[in-house]
Amino acid sequence: MQYASCKSVEERPGVQWGELEIGGASEARQSEDDSAVRDPATGAVVGHVPALSADMVGAAVAAAHAAFAGWSGLAPQERGKVLRRLAALIADNSADLASLLTAEQGKPLAEARAEIGSAAAYFDFFAEEARRLDGEIVASPRADSRILVAHKPVGVVAAITPWNFPASMVARKLAPALAAGCTVVLKPAPQTPLTALAIAALAREAGVPEGALQVVTGDAATIGAVLTRDPRVAMLSFTGSTATGRRLYEQCAGTIKKLGLELGGHAPFIVFPDADLDKAAAAAVAAKFRNAGQTCVCPNRFFVHAEIYEAFLERFLREVDRLVPGDGRDPKSTLAPLIDVAALAKVERHVADALARGATLTRGGRPAAIGGTWYEATVLENVDAEMLVSCEETFGPVAAISRFSDIGEVKAQVNASPYGLAGYVFGRDISTLLKTAESLDLGMVGINAVHLGLEMAPIGGVKQSGLGREGGHAGLLDYCEQQYLLIGV
Repeated sequence: MQYASCKSVEERPGVQWGELEIGGASEARQSEDDSAVRDPATGAVVGHVPALSADMVGAAVAAAHAAFAGWSGLAPQERGKVLRRLAALIADNSADLASLLTAEQGKPLAEARAEIGSAAAYFDFFAEEARRLDGEIVASPRADSRILVAHKPVGVVAAITPWNFPASMVARKLAPALAAGCTVVLKPAPQTPLTALAIAALAREAGVPEGALQVVTGDAATIGAVLTRDPRVAMLSFTGSTATGRRLYEQCAGTIKKLGLELGGHAPFIVFPDADLDKAAAAAVAAKFRNAGQTCVCPNRFFVHAEIYEAFLERFLREVDRLVPGDGRDPKSTLAPLIDVAALAKVERHVADALARGATLTRGGRPAAIGGTWYEATVLENVDAEMLVSCEETFGPVAAISRFSDIGEVKAQVNASPYGLAGYVFGRDISTLLKTAESLDLGMVGINAVHLGLEMAPIGGVKQSGLGREGGHAGLLDYCEQQYLLIGV
């Protein structure tokens, strides 16, 4: 279908990831309809991808539909071998993939390398899970029958991935879908399609057959209309904003598709008075400012117990002051740019709203001196529940901190949010931590830990943060339907 080549900042020739195809028809020309992919750090064009027509997206669906019987008909172990080869190819090409990822997304190379490692881990994990598509035998109430329950691949999956993690989010969808026997039409985010194309090219090299994985790029509304309305698409898996997820949900109603949605979050970070403050502060900064706060699970609201508020804040600010905004290819840089000017404008609006409503600016609060779309690591104190930073997902490097004395009030505020993706609690009393975690309406809670994105764990949210789970055995089963067989004997 598409081609993608890039050059690093040092102008070395990049990896040529080759041509991909839609239904066997090569689409590797550059035209005025192509979309430029730009480096958020420099504004330089790092590649072009075609803007596909609705007919071409339909052809991609047709190719995936035609390939389904062959791919799903393979023994699970055979699919696992392909995914294991893909995991190895991603690991072997990790340096080039990380450079490509940083060039189109902007995050520091260290974060990009970790993300590529995560992508490889997902394919490796689901290579093993493919052979665990077990069914069950249910005790029949009658002597002349037997009941079997099998798990079957749902069919063609439309996967729509975001720009903030252009490798791991792709792997999180492709790995379980392909392991289950599904075929996939993948639409990567327009800001970061090159990493997805590179992974797709490696998938072809690993042995994913022609048609089983199609990548489509172009206008989101055009592509979304085809993927949500085509009855050959059995499932839609989407990661992105709640507003977009709600719209896709509505569009899928006409064909009653299975849905997997990981949507917006508004994660709380609660620090109890007995917490290890050095550990809690370091973890809080790492979680908040990773990818410049552009993660669905990053903390948005910090609730720190009044007894240790000042001591925690001192440590937190010390960690914040170590952050260095800069080009992701500079090893000294630890704070990424925001993805675009719209993201920068949203951060500025949230900070302005908080200050107008009485918050105290303790650090940052303005675009970084480096220019571009960088924003200073920002800390706001005296934050209340009415401010935008307490109600909406900022998706930027802004930490909103308040003190508490009554954990019941914190729980009530957290649970009043329409979002329920992730949260974090830090302390030493395991009984308090467990009771608090269990009382929060959240799909995931880190207890004295912040790295939730593990391939063997069920990742996902509740309420308006989404449907279904990605990762773990639950993630595999989300790409399957149960079939009940009643057998007379």
